[in-house]
Amino acid sequence: MTFFVFACLVFWSCENDVEKVNATNERKPNIEEAFKIESFLSQAGLQRAKLVAPYMKRYTMDTSYLEFPRSLHVNFFDSTGKVESQVEALYGKYLETQSKVYLRDSVVAFNVKGDTLRTPDLWWDQNTRKFFTDKVVRFKSSTKVIYGGKGFEADQDLSHYTIFQPTGVLLVPDSMTAQ
Repeated sequence: MTFFVFACLVFWSCENDVEKVNATNERKPNIEEAFKIESFLSQAGLQRAKLVAPYMKRYTMDTSYLEFPRSLHVNFFDSTGKVESQVEALYGKYLETQSKVYLRDSVVAFNVKGDTLRTPDLWWDQNTRKFFTDKVVRFKSSTKVIYGGKGFEADQDLSHYTIFQPTGVLLVPDSMTAQ
């Protein structure tokens, strides 16, 4: 009889609040922090990029990503190891599983020829080695300045680019003047 009473008390007293149990079981991302980052990307034994940032957070859960909330600078290298283009932004996020980088806040990309792209946000695809955005861009080269073009795609060295819906001023060579 004592056992029966004790067992009844145990079963009646073991009531869990569902909200407390769910809060305990809630998965939280694992966050790692690093300061004064200098990271190199290589593919097929060749150095392709160098990233420098003052601060980085790495989140790991179902999908993992790196976040650069205090600015970053990236140098991209050609096959000979020379810098071909550079990118700066106040915020960056590297989506590891997609091999893509999202940049925002005062994004500037420029190459060794002086071609410069300014945009509020920009994506870089590591696999295709291309930049792209659907936002308004400003592109300046030695022969043209394009203001307010909406949408942009280019090789990472900015040599071949497409501006969707461009507006701006283009310098026409003398050989193309109206006759």
